[in-house]
Amino acid sequence: MPSFDVVSEIDLQEVRNAVDQASREVTTRFDFKNTGSSINLNDRELTITLNSETPDRLRALATVLEERLVKRGVSLKALDRGPIEEAARGTQRQVIRLVAGLNQDRARAVTAAIKAAGIKGVQAQIQGEQVRVTSKKRDDLQSVIAHLREHITDFPVQFTNFRD
Repeated sequence: MPSFDVVSEIDLQEVRNAVDQASREVTTRFDFKNTGSSINLNDRELTITLNSETPDRLRALATVLEERLVKRGVSLKALDRGPIEEAARGTQRQVIRLVAGLNQDRARAVTAAIKAAGIKGVQAQIQGEQVRVTSKKRDDLQSVIAHLREHITDFPVQFTNFRD
Protein backbone atom coordinates (compact mmCIF):
# COMPACT_ATOMS: atom_id res chain seq x y z
CA MET A 1 0.00 0.00 0.00
CA PRO A 2 1.55 3.37 -1.02
CA SER A 3 2.45 5.73 1.81
CA PHE A 4 4.56 8.72 2.79
CA ASP A 5 5.46 10.60 5.96
CA VAL A 6 4.81 14.26 6.75
CA VAL A 7 7.60 15.73 8.90
CA SER A 8 8.87 19.15 9.93
CA GLU A 9 12.67 19.17 10.07
CA ILE A 10 15.50 21.68 10.00
CA ASP A 11 18.95 21.00 8.57
CA LEU A 12 21.05 22.26 11.47
CA GLN A 13 24.24 22.28 9.38
CA GLU A 14 22.63 24.71 6.93
CA VAL A 15 21.53 26.90 9.86
CA ARG A 16 25.12 26.89 11.18
CA ASN A 17 26.43 27.88 7.75
CA ALA A 18 23.86 30.67 7.41
CA VAL A 19 24.67 32.07 10.86
CA ASP A 20 28.38 31.92 10.08
CA GLN A 21 27.92 33.72 6.76
CA ALA A 22 25.69 36.37 8.33
CA SER A 23 28.12 37.04 11.18
CA ARG A 24 30.99 37.38 8.70
CA GLU A 25 28.95 39.85 6.65
CA VAL A 26 28.09 41.86 9.76
CA THR A 27 31.78 42.26 10.66
CA THR A 28 32.59 43.66 7.22
CA ARG A 29 29.59 45.94 6.61
CA PHE A 30 30.03 49.64 7.29
CA ASP A 31 26.54 50.19 8.72
CA PHE A 32 27.27 47.66 11.50
CA LYS A 33 30.65 49.17 12.41
CA ASN A 34 30.99 50.04 16.13
CA THR A 35 27.45 48.87 16.93
CA GLY A 36 28.45 45.75 18.83
CA SER A 37 26.25 43.66 16.56
CA SER A 38 26.61 39.90 16.78
CA ILE A 39 24.79 36.69 15.87
CA ASN A 40 25.25 33.59 18.04
CA LEU A 41 23.87 30.09 17.56
CA ASN A 42 23.25 27.76 20.49
CA ASP A 43 23.10 24.21 19.07
CA ARG A 44 21.83 22.56 22.24
CA GLU A 45 18.84 24.86 22.79
CA LEU A 46 18.25 25.50 19.08
CA THR A 47 18.30 29.28 19.53
CA ILE A 48 19.89 32.16 17.66
CA THR A 49 20.69 35.28 19.69
CA LEU A 50 20.98 38.67 17.99
CA ASN A 51 22.70 41.58 19.82
CA SER A 52 23.02 45.20 18.73
CA GLU A 53 22.89 48.79 20.06
CA THR A 54 19.48 49.90 18.77
CA PRO A 55 16.25 48.16 17.75
CA ASP A 56 16.73 49.41 14.17
CA ARG A 57 20.18 47.80 13.91
CA LEU A 58 18.69 44.64 15.44
CA ARG A 59 16.02 44.49 12.73
CA ALA A 60 18.69 45.01 10.06
CA LEU A 61 20.69 42.20 11.66
CA ALA A 62 17.64 39.92 11.53
CA THR A 63 17.18 40.79 7.85
CA VAL A 64 20.78 39.80 7.08
CA LEU A 65 20.27 36.50 8.92
CA GLU A 66 16.98 35.78 7.14
CA GLU A 67 18.57 36.43 3.73
CA ARG A 68 21.32 33.92 4.50
CA LEU A 69 18.84 31.34 5.80
CA VAL A 70 16.73 31.61 2.65
CA LYS A 71 19.80 31.24 0.43
CA ARG A 72 20.74 28.07 2.36
CA GLY A 73 17.25 26.61 1.92
CA VAL A 74 16.04 26.94 5.51
CA SER A 75 12.38 27.89 5.78
CA LEU A 76 11.65 31.10 7.69
CA LYS A 77 8.51 29.40 9.04
CA ALA A 78 10.81 27.44 11.35
CA LEU A 79 11.83 30.64 13.17
CA ASP A 80 9.99 31.68 16.33
CA ARG A 81 11.05 35.27 16.94
CA GLY A 82 11.06 36.45 20.52
CA PRO A 83 10.51 40.04 21.60
CA ILE A 84 13.24 42.67 21.42
CA GLU A 85 14.47 43.17 24.98
CA GLU A 86 16.98 45.29 26.87
CA ALA A 87 20.38 43.69 27.50
CA ALA A 88 23.52 44.74 29.34
CA ARG A 89 25.03 48.22 28.82
CA GLY A 90 22.01 49.61 26.98
CA THR A 91 22.13 47.11 24.11
CA GLN A 92 19.20 45.27 22.58
CA ARG A 93 18.78 41.52 22.28
CA GLN A 94 16.42 39.20 20.43
CA VAL A 95 16.27 35.44 20.82
CA ILE A 96 15.01 33.41 17.87
CA ARG A 97 14.00 29.80 18.55
CA LEU A 98 14.27 27.18 15.83
CA VAL A 99 11.10 25.08 15.80
CA ALA A 100 11.59 21.53 14.55
CA GLY A 101 9.33 18.51 14.67
CA LEU A 102 5.59 18.06 14.65
CA ASN A 103 4.14 18.38 18.12
CA GLN A 104 0.67 16.99 18.84
CA ASP A 105 -1.15 20.20 17.87
CA ARG A 106 0.63 20.48 14.54
CA ALA A 107 0.16 16.78 13.81
CA ARG A 108 -3.56 17.19 14.48
CA ALA A 109 -3.63 20.20 12.13
CA VAL A 110 -2.02 18.07 9.40
CA THR A 111 -4.51 15.22 9.88
CA ALA A 112 -7.41 17.70 9.93
CA ALA A 113 -6.18 19.23 6.66
CA ILE A 114 -5.97 15.75 5.12
CA LYS A 115 -9.52 14.96 6.21
CA ALA A 116 -10.69 18.35 4.93
CA ALA A 117 -9.34 17.45 1.49
CA GLY A 118 -12.12 14.86 1.29
CA ILE A 119 -10.16 12.30 -0.70
CA LYS A 120 -11.64 8.84 -0.21
CA GLY A 121 -9.42 6.01 0.95
CA VAL A 122 -6.71 8.24 2.41
CA GLN A 123 -5.76 7.57 6.02
CA ALA A 124 -3.54 9.67 8.28
CA GLN A 125 -1.92 8.31 11.42
CA ILE A 126 0.16 10.24 13.96
CA GLN A 127 3.41 8.43 14.78
CA GLY A 128 5.52 10.42 17.23
CA GLU A 129 6.82 13.51 15.44
CA GLN A 130 5.53 12.51 12.01
CA VAL A 131 2.27 11.73 10.30
CA ARG A 132 2.04 8.60 8.12
CA VAL A 133 -0.38 8.95 5.19
CA THR A 134 -1.54 5.82 3.35
CA SER A 135 -3.85 5.15 0.43
CA LYS A 136 -4.49 2.47 -2.15
CA LYS A 137 -3.80 4.87 -5.02
CA ARG A 138 -0.59 6.77 -5.61
CA ASP A 139 -2.48 9.61 -7.32
CA ASP A 140 -4.49 10.20 -4.14
CA LEU A 141 -1.28 10.60 -2.17
CA GLN A 142 0.05 13.11 -4.68
CA SER A 143 -3.15 15.14 -4.42
CA VAL A 144 -2.82 15.06 -0.60
CA ILE A 145 0.72 16.44 -0.91
CA ALA A 146 -0.54 19.25 -3.16
CA HIS A 147 -3.39 19.99 -0.74
CA LEU A 148 -1.04 20.13 2.27
CA ARG A 149 1.42 22.42 0.49
CA GLU A 150 -1.46 24.76 -0.22
CA HIS A 151 -3.15 24.71 3.20
CA ILE A 152 -0.40 24.25 5.80
CA THR A 153 1.23 27.68 5.95
CA ASP A 154 1.99 28.10 9.66
CA PHE A 155 4.99 25.78 9.83
CA PRO A 156 7.33 24.05 7.37
CA VAL A 157 6.41 20.54 6.25
CA GLN A 158 8.43 18.04 4.23
CA PHE A 159 7.28 14.81 2.65
CA THR A 160 9.62 11.87 3.14
CA ASN A 161 9.70 8.10 2.84
CA PHE A 162 7.40 7.87 -0.20
CA ARG A 163 6.78 4.19 -0.89
CA ASP A 164 4.72 2.34 -3.45
